[in-house]
Formats: sequence, structure tokens, C-alpha cells
Amino acid sequence: MTTWRDRPFAPSPGAWVCRADPGDYEREVSFGEGKDAFNLLLICREGVVRGYHNSCPHFSVPLNAEPGKFYCFGDLIMCAHHSSMFRIADGYCEDGPCAGATMEAVPVTVTDGDVRIA
Repeated sequence: MTTWRDRPFAPSPGAWVCRADPGDYEREVSFGEGKDAFNLLLICREGVVRGYHNSCPHFSVPLNAEPGKFYCFGDLIMCAHHSSMFRIADGYCEDGPCAGATMEAVPVTVTDGDVRIA
């Protein structure tokens, strides 16, 4: 089974991702370029930063239709292409075409204000 670590340009453990911003946010960070770039979705809620491969399990398209624009509703994030609703806490799809599937988690850690791959 292929995991996010097997993808071209996937960041290695310890790789610096970005500075952690204060407050809640959603951010996409890309590693590499072109169609093989690895796109990481960071979601921060109440000081907890979570990372997911920015790829909907329904059709392997990014959750955002526009750069940097994500649709969050409370504790859910929506795929802009097919309206699947994923829990931010664990990536589980509660509703939509891929209900029951889970976004692929990318472990991250925050140390001294820096987000890094765990």
C-alpha cells in the first residue's frame, strides 16, 4: 500500500514546514513543483496543528479549489470539489461521496514556533 511518504517530493521526518501562526488557520505548503508536488494541508485549531496530505480520498484532488482557500465549518473541512465533509481532528469523512474514508494524516510537530514533519 502506498503511503504519503512514498510520494515524490514527500518531506522527510524533521523537515521544516513553516512557522506556526498564532490562532486558528488552514494553510497549504507545497514541496517540489509541477504535477508531482507534495501538497501538505495544515490545520490549526486551539493551538493544535494537524497535517494531512491535501488530497481528497474520493478522486485524489486537493480539498481546495483555489490556492489558500479552504472551507471550514466548525470542526469540519469540506472538499471544494465534491462537498465531502471531513473531521479536522482525525480526517474521517462524515458525509459526501467518500463517506467512511479518511484523509491521509501527515504527522507534524511544533517546536519553538516551527512546524516540522514528525
